[in-house]
Amino acid sequence: MAPVSILLNLLWILIGGAWMALGWLVAAIIMAITIIGLPWARAAFNIAVYTLLPFGSKAVSRYEVTGMSDIGTGPLGVIGNVIWFLLAGWWLALGHLLTALALAITIIGIPFAWAHLKLAGIALWPIGKVIVPA
Repeated sequence: MAPVSILLNLLWILIGGAWMALGWLVAAIIMAITIIGLPWARAAFNIAVYTLLPFGSKAVSRYEVTGMSDIGTGPLGVIGNVIWFLLAGWWLALGHLLTALALAITIIGIPFAWAHLKLAGIALWPIGKVIVPA
């Protein structure tokens, strides 16, 4: 990881990244406890790690990485994402949006607000995404 990414990730954790990563982790644990939610638990846990350290990585479709469709990038992935949206996606996205608004007030917070906006989009539709180095 580049030194700039390390610095940005440390600042990120201090000004809002840690509590949103905790939100993703709570969602992953709740999904795992229900057993039915295990497919969503894995995606939520992966994105919790990404939410904790977003700089130096990016979320892309698994189709872009592998070049092949799979369960998460096909019709079942769409159904999974709709279920995710109803159960947890909207409140995680709302948390990211509110944090982005608070950070966008200051000039220094604008890059962090932008990162929260990208994470809000992922919160709405996470199935079929993979985290790769930027």
